[in-house]
Amino acid sequence: MNSIIHQSLYTPNELMNQVVTNYLTVKGKQIRPIMVILSAALFGNVNEHVLHAGAALEMLHNASLIHDDVVDETSLRRGRQTINSIWGNHLAVLVGDYFVSNALSAGIRTGNLEIIAALSDLGKELSLGEIDQICNARDHHFDEPSYISMIRKKTASLFMNCAKMGAEAAGASAEEYAPLVSYAELLGLCFQIKDDIFDYFDDPAIGKPTGNDLREGKVTLPLLYALANAPQQQAQEMKELLKRGNLNDSEIAILIDFAKANGGIEYAYFRMAEMQQEAERYLDNYPESEWKESFRDLFSFIISRQK
Repeated sequence: MNSIIHQSLYTPNELMNQVVTNYLTVKGKQIRPIMVILSAALFGNVNEHVLHAGAALEMLHNASLIHDDVVDETSLRRGRQTINSIWGNHLAVLVGDYFVSNALSAGIRTGNLEIIAALSDLGKELSLGEIDQICNARDHHFDEPSYISMIRKKTASLFMNCAKMGAEAAGASAEEYAPLVSYAELLGLCFQIKDDIFDYFDDPAIGKPTGNDLREGKVTLPLLYALANAPQQQAQEMKELLKRGNLNDSEIAILIDFAKANGGIEYAYFRMAEMQQEAERYLDNYPESEWKESFRDLFSFIISRQK
């Protein structure tokens, strides 16, 4: 699958090749394409179309990361300088567009209209998730349902389509793979919640600064819980601080300490455990196999990972 990605992104343009090669030097965990392949394996058929579907999703995912880095003015990802920090926003946007186009090309090579439609719908969901996040920050929506709705579009939609596209490429029916898509939704929600927890701790291994989300106006689950459950006066003071915006380092530290002191981190782990338990019921629809066990392992890894 990685070979398909490299071949798809190759171009005679020297600058584009330099940027793409540098970007691909450090791969992420590749959880999403792994899910595509596991989904196909669960239904007994990992074929060439499955690998092209996985490549398409990985390239679309990376396109969204490249564009996110421009929007958020991010300088580090996975502990390395981002494309925008090295070559500027103009080139970064073009490279992100190039990844999107190649993702669609890989999708077409599956010959499956459902997979092509899923890629198209996914692009829309990812964009709407980012817009929802901006609206939540701008309109000061400090509630858990708004947050869950946003991360469902921004993150879980990608995991859901991993399950769907892998199953589709393997020849499974929509009825057969529906429980797996529901499982993937919960897994994706937990992935984002755990990612958001990292923002409350200082660890160079994570590859991004502590409090980065708060600098960008993003209020995530640990702080949302604290705002809803702390003493009213204290919570109101924190809300007023958030509404002022343009937070400095000491103000961010105050909000992080407030979230921790009022059980925000513990609650986030509790919600992930709830979701994992619910997800297990969806897996009950499938017979025991090494692939089913791998999905269980993947869920546990996502909750316990350190970066």
